[in-house]
Amino acid sequence: MSRFAKAVSVLSPVIAVAAALLVGGLVVMAIGESPLRVYSILFRGAFGSVDSLGYVVFNACPLIFTGLAVAFAFRAGLFNIGGEGQLYVGSFVCAWVGLKLGGVPAALAVPLLVLASAAGGAAWAAIPGFLKARFGVHEVINTIMLNFIAIGLTSYFVINVFKEPGQMTPQTAEIAASGQLPRLAGALQSVGIPLPAANPLNASILIALGAVWAAWFILNRTTLGYEIRAVGLNPSAAEYAGINVRRMLVVAMMISGAFAGLVATNEIMGFRYRYLDNFSAQIGFMGIAVALLGKNTPLGVLFAALLFGVLNTGALEVDVFTDVPRELILVLQAVTIILVVVANEVLTKKLREREAGAASQATEESA
Repeated sequence: MSRFAKAVSVLSPVIAVAAALLVGGLVVMAIGESPLRVYSILFRGAFGSVDSLGYVVFNACPLIFTGLAVAFAFRAGLFNIGGEGQLYVGSFVCAWVGLKLGGVPAALAVPLLVLASAAGGAAWAAIPGFLKARFGVHEVINTIMLNFIAIGLTSYFVINVFKEPGQMTPQTAEIAASGQLPRLAGALQSVGIPLPAANPLNASILIALGAVWAAWFILNRTTLGYEIRAVGLNPSAAEYAGINVRRMLVVAMMISGAFAGLVATNEIMGFRYRYLDNFSAQIGFMGIAVALLGKNTPLGVLFAALLFGVLNTGALEVDVFTDVPRELILVLQAVTIILVVVANEVLTKKLREREAGAASQATEESA
């Protein structure tokens, strides 16, 4: 990749974020507030204290998983819009297994629940993967429909089968204590970082960082990753080279679903310690935005998720201390993604024109 191409890859999301802030400033002015004041309150809400930073990372954690899910599938040429359903199934399986772990030591219970979360998401994602590979049915339609099925099924089981006795809230009982991930406040306080004990930041962020590394390693350092990328770039050429395209489509979707299922490590194992019906605030769909902003790369997803964590955390103070509703953050996120696509197209077009011009000049010189 040329230096100009690398600059294009880096600049398009940066330009998009800057432009989105400008558009958001115009919206703020139309409401009658000062953009500088609103943005200062927004970033103070996110960076003003250790507690706020803890919430930024906590809010970013599930978006890392769903962003990786979308980005990984995309590298195989698949558009996985089913992260919402996959995280619901993965979380439900995690909670169900967690309810049966009484007496199991933490050294065994925690890895088992992590695997259960990933397995639940992978199994649900295998359905659209198989339908795509076997019958050519488009994964966008499959995954959207399976979202509704997953949400409906898990809701039925929580309300009618696994609901905690004596509770009006549709939720399960707590998972076994040995399967619960520790909050990070105590560990950080021991090294002089004053994170309040009530802060929900937990050890699932370590799993999220491990998932970022795993996605990068699989895609860039393994034969499997090479075959997945080959299928995403050109399925016909990949098949001609001896790659089993159908198998790769199913495998890529399953790995994608596994990443989405790992949302359970934050929501079930590290935060609520139980499955709560309809707990996801559109985390799966937000993963699409995170993946697009992160250019469908694992490291890009990490930074994009942190940016969204900043916006989501700062939105509360904006809502409280200004006349600007917190829905402005949704506007910023939507505009950012639209502009990412536009900026990428414009800069990519310039890159192609530059490369075509260089090729033409080389041909003329050789002649």
